[in-house]
Amino acid sequence: MNYVSTRGGADQTPRSFSDILLEGLAPDGGLYVPESYPHVATATLGRWRTLLADEGYAALAAQVLELFIDDIAPADLARLTRHAYTADKFGSDAIVGLADLGDGLLLGKISNGPTAAFKDMAMQLLGQLFEFELARRGETMTILGATSGDTGSAAEYAMRGKRGLTTFMLTPRGRMTPFQQAQMFSLDDPRIINVAVDGVFDDCQDLVKALNNDLPFKAEYRLGAVNSINWARLLAQVVYYVALYLRATDADGQTVTFAVPSGNFGNICAGHVARSMGVPIDRLILATNENNVLDEFFRTGVYRVRASAETYETSSPSMDISKASNFERFVFDLLGRDGDRVRALFADELPRQGFFDLSKTPEFAALSQTYGFVSGSSTHADRLAQIRFLATERATVIDPHTADGVKVARDLLAVGAVAEPVVALETALPVKFSATIREALGRDTERPGKFAGIEELPRRVVDLDDDADALKRLIADTMADLRSASVADAPQPAGLQPGSLPPDPTRHEALDPDA
Repeated sequence: MNYVSTRGGADQTPRSFSDILLEGLAPDGGLYVPESYPHVATATLGRWRTLLADEGYAALAAQVLELFIDDIAPADLARLTRHAYTADKFGSDAIVGLADLGDGLLLGKISNGPTAAFKDMAMQLLGQLFEFELARRGETMTILGATSGDTGSAAEYAMRGKRGLTTFMLTPRGRMTPFQQAQMFSLDDPRIINVAVDGVFDDCQDLVKALNNDLPFKAEYRLGAVNSINWARLLAQVVYYVALYLRATDADGQTVTFAVPSGNFGNICAGHVARSMGVPIDRLILATNENNVLDEFFRTGVYRVRASAETYETSSPSMDISKASNFERFVFDLLGRDGDRVRALFADELPRQGFFDLSKTPEFAALSQTYGFVSGSSTHADRLAQIRFLATERATVIDPHTADGVKVARDLLAVGAVAEPVVALETALPVKFSATIREALGRDTERPGKFAGIEELPRRVVDLDDDADALKRLIADTMADLRSASVADAPQPAGLQPGSLPPDPTRHEALDPDA
């Protein structure tokens, strides 16, 4: 299994999984995708159903990953998934589960990880993969990421303490909830650096892309990605689509529809991959908030990004996104995997005019039938109504992003546009959005003990203008300080002569994968 760029021509050299794991964006600015999707036969799904029931989520994850990764031994993949998906981290051996919301709607519970968000499902595995591969190569990496809310904390909790990794995480200043900010800014680790950018999430995302496209800088500081531009993160999310499908059905051949709140198109792109592999997914319901760039595309065929001033600040802030960076992977598939057409759209038309229009193409005309997508949007009033209804009628409290997905799913179920069952993916636990929960219910939701008093902890965050050069200086200065501190703290090896250089403190011996 090799990987190619969404913007590459026929002459590009395919890359291995381990190479693209550490690389993030492709050198041409595109996103890596498999040369082709593996096919999952009905008999394989039957075996996986038994495997999930008998051996658990980690064992299933290892077998799904094996279809996409051939340069890490199966035994190592199995060990890494066992370390990533534990009851201690996710609250139970099940790791993911289902709750019945009635009227043909199920809640896919995927937010019980360390930071109470679905992003933990991918990040915990990504941290294991990074540490394993860096140790195998004897290298280090500087993670540069952007978050609109939950990616940052999930990444930082997964990367902290991992050898060979330093993490810079960009956040839109003042745009996250106090709880989300506290989860990130209270971490006391010199190799985790939080950066509050004067802008919205799209500005943070653009900075990440700008530095990744500066190939000399990227090489010098060994930049890597944890955002869903990194294929490994999206691949980890494919696993829970498989697991939830198996748990929502009891016989081969049954179909399931998924409702997915989506801002950056990463979560639902994983569903698209699972469906392309042959998992019997009938429909993929894309739900947006008031920032409805993606809903507009699936209704009209026009993909029109918004400027920062046009990006609304909403009560589902993790979806306050107007440039869906993962969308390029789907467009690559939609256009018959034609890298030249994709490059023309994303590297020429979109930067030049702010939109591209596929409405008159045969590919768009067949989109819903071929790929199963339907879409809709939600408002603040809709979120409050869904939270209130489920709390009152189903004794279930959901967060506002999940409420966006539930609202769109219930609308489509009501008019017969989708068939039962629909699994609405949970994006986070409601404790992360207490202000909206209080507005909806007149009370706070229960807070897990591990999060008690988190908002009162000291904060570590750097304010930064929306400026790529300023970010480069911050990274360069911070890495120099970390190297100096490492040298100062390192014991002097025997026989080191005055004026000679000590060993490079940023490198380390290869780790035993079992350690």
